[in-house]
Amino acid sequence: MTKNKKKKSPWLVFLAIVAGVVIGSLTGTTFGIFGITFYSIYDLFGTLFINALTLIVVPLVSASIISGIARIGNDKDFGRLGLKTFTFYVTTILLAIFIGLIFVNIIRPGIIHSGAAVPPPSAEFSNLHEFEVNISDVILQIIPSNIFAAFSQGQMLGLIFFSLLFGYAVSKIESGPSAILLGFWQGVFQTMIQITHYIMYFLPFGVFCLVAKTFATTGMESLKTLTLFFVTVILALAFFMFVALPLILKIFGKVSPLRHFKAMTPALITAFSTSSSSATLPITIECVEKGAGVSNRICSLVIPLGTSMNMSGSALYECVAALFVAQFYGLEVGIIKQFIVIILALVTSMGVAGIPAASLVSVIIILKALGLPPEGIGLFIAVDRLLDMCRTTVNVFSDSCCAVLVAKSEGEENILKKSPDMSK
Repeated sequence: MTKNKKKKSPWLVFLAIVAGVVIGSLTGTTFGIFGITFYSIYDLFGTLFINALTLIVVPLVSASIISGIARIGNDKDFGRLGLKTFTFYVTTILLAIFIGLIFVNIIRPGIIHSGAAVPPPSAEFSNLHEFEVNISDVILQIIPSNIFAAFSQGQMLGLIFFSLLFGYAVSKIESGPSAILLGFWQGVFQTMIQITHYIMYFLPFGVFCLVAKTFATTGMESLKTLTLFFVTVILALAFFMFVALPLILKIFGKVSPLRHFKAMTPALITAFSTSSSSATLPITIECVEKGAGVSNRICSLVIPLGTSMNMSGSALYECVAALFVAQFYGLEVGIIKQFIVIILALVTSMGVAGIPAASLVSVIIILKALGLPPEGIGLFIAVDRLLDMCRTTVNVFSDSCCAVLVAKSEGEENILKKSPDMSK
C-alpha cells in the first residue's frame, strides 16, 4: 500500500497545482458564497499547512544536527576519510549556493514587470521594508543569552549554533550518558520525520490552497514570474551539475565526467523519479561501486554520509527561493542579508531530511530569518514538486562525485577506467 501511495502522490500534487491555478484565477479575491469568500478559505487552510510545516522546524533541525554531530564526533574510525568527505561536501554546497546567488541576482525572477498585485503578508510581517540588519545583529543571534527563548522564537542562527555545540559535547562525555542522549535525539529526529510524512499526506490540499490564494490575488500574471523562477533554478542546477562538478572531476580527480555520468545513470533516474536521496541510497551505492569502481570501504562511508549531509542541489534551491520571495515583496537584500542566506542554506541543507518536499522547511527558516512571511512559499510551491525531482538528482550526483574524488585521493586504481558493469 505504501508503494502505491508514493506512486500516486506526484500526480495528486500536479493535479492540485493545475486546479489551484484555474480555480484561484476564476474565483479571485471577492467571489464567495454565504458571505464567505473562497479567498479566505484558501488563506485559512494554506496558513494551517504553513503552520504545520513551521511546527516541526525547531525539533527537526535541532534533533538532526545534534544526533548527526554526536555520531560523527564519536566515530573513532571517521578520521582522515571523514575529514576529506566533510571538506568536499562543505565546499560543493558553498559552490552551489554561490552559483544560485549569481543566477538569481542576474535574472531577478521576483521582480514584477506587469504591475501585478502582490499577495498581502500576514500582520506579523506587514512592515517588510522596515526590516534592517547589521553585522552585530547577526553575531549576537549566533550566541543567544537564553536558548529556550531562541527555541520558542525560532531564532535559527542561535538554534543551529547551540545544536552543533551540544551535539559535539555529547560525543565527548562518558559513554553511558552519551548513549542515552544520542538515543533520545535520534528518537526525536525519527519522530519528526514521521510527523513530516503525516503532513505530506496533506501536501496536495496544502499546495492547492497556496497556489489558489496566489493566483486569486495576481491572476495569470503569476505565471510569468513563476516561469522565470523555474527557469532560474533549472539553469543554476544545470550549470552546477553539468559544468561545475564535471570540471572538479576532470581537474582534481583526473577522470572522465562522461563515464561517470554513464555509471550513475540508474541512480540519477531513480533520484529524479522518487525525489528522495534516501530512497535512492541502495542504487547509488551499487552504481558507485560497480559502475565507477570505488571500493566498498570508501563507498559505505561517503555515500550514506552524503545522503544526510550533502544537499548541494537543495542548498542552491533554498537560496534562489528565498531571494525570489524577497524580490517579489520588494525587499532589498544586501550583502549582509545574503551572507545570512548563505550560512542558513549551508547548515539547513546539511540537516534537512532526504525525503520529498523537505526543502520547504529549510526555505521557511531562511524566510523568517530575512523577516519575510513563511506564506511566501506559496509563490513558488506550484513548481516545487518538479524542482524537487531535479535538485534530488543533483544531490545524488554530487555524492557520487565525492566518492570518486575521495577514492582517487586514497590512491585507488581503475576508477572509471572501463565501461560500467551493473550486471553483477
